[in-house]
Amino acid sequence: DRSPSRGLGDVYKRQVINMMYFSCKEGKSVNVYDFDNTIYDGESGFDIFMFYLKKDPKEIAKLIPRFGEAFIRYKRGAIKTDEVIEQYGDMLTDYCVKIKDIHKDITEFWDEHEKKIKNFYAKIQAPDDVIVSACPEIILEEICKRIGVKNYIGSVVDMENGIIERVCYKENKIAAFKSIYGDMPINSFYTDSMSDKPMMDLANNAYLVSGDHIELVKNDGVWLSEPKTGLFK
Repeated sequence: DRSPSRGLGDVYKRQVINMMYFSCKEGKSVNVYDFDNTIYDGESGFDIFMFYLKKDPKEIAKLIPRFGEAFIRYKRGAIKTDEVIEQYGDMLTDYCVKIKDIHKDITEFWDEHEKKIKNFYAKIQAPDDVIVSACPEIILEEICKRIGVKNYIGSVVDMENGIIERVCYKENKIAAFKSIYGDMPINSFYTDSMSDKPMMDLANNAYLVSGDHIELVKNDGVWLSEPKTGLFK
């Protein structure tokens, strides 16, 4: 049997639980983290693609030309996330309906890739940390359980029909965060990219992560001089 769909309805149930939890903590602030290339060493979307390429080579091989084109155009900045979804989202839709047990696959994926969680995160992790990522929540859920993160926000894909219901990227991250946590202050925000500047602007402190190097670029509300990563543009 197919695994149950995980659409926005499931997300909203978890949001209510989180809002009840945080409403009891007036005056509290949280630390917020991007996921891919920040606490995860790599692009989870690319790794998931490679995982299915090994698992289902005949079907995935058919997608390689368009997937490669989308990945390169996105990395070069030629197209934005919403354009990727508009122009290439049908690949996800067509393949999702063929997956028999997504939860089993995700468990297997994280059995192989959990080791790619960067070591620095465990050293600074706090119980109330929030992960905000473009990575689909159905993928984030399993790894967050494993590393002890209760609060996470990601893109939402209805696995029953492959429809992308929410893209959690750039300014959309702010809307997604506020929909759950309201005006909860962000003490520190960690990311690998200045594409997350809208979230960095909300935070009191901001850090750019490159590999295992973490650089403070905003301190107590004040942006610092140009960071050594060269990402501050």
